[in-house]
Amino acid sequence: MGDPLATYLEDHIAGASYAIDLLGAIRDQHAGEPLAEFALGMLAEVKADEAALKGLAERVGSEVSSLKIASAWLTEKVSRLKLSHESAGGLGTFQALEFLAVGIQGKLALWRALAVASAGDDRLNQMDFDHLARRAESQHARMETQCLEAARTVFRRAQ
Repeated sequence: MGDPLATYLEDHIAGASYAIDLLGAIRDQHAGEPLAEFALGMLAEVKADEAALKGLAERVGSEVSSLKIASAWLTEKVSRLKLSHESAGGLGTFQALEFLAVGIQGKLALWRALAVASAGDDRLNQMDFDHLARRAESQHARMETQCLEAARTVFRRAQ
């Protein structure tokens, strides 16, 4: 079995790849709307997080699994199909935002776990996991706001 840290990082890199593609789909689907601007800003941050993960994976000697990346790519394409067959602000968008919020919680757990593990693994020493965790907390709060706004719209009962 390989290095558990390398496997863990590879899984999170695949998740980041999926999030980047999904945020791009939201940006494109909602062009000209505030949600597109939100997705664009979040996209920049998630790309920075992905770069940090890839740098860390390289440091631990990991080679990102093309199968995991391909799986994330395929899953995102199915999600994009759902987004493209709905009206703006519909259920597909809400579910995409909710999925991203859950993913950000996973990323927060990643940064916290790596902060704890860094005490016993020199390969993790040069990362500011507290900064990355704070950024994930901020991302989650902003994503949750978008999620709740979408829920308000999607689940509004016709009177």
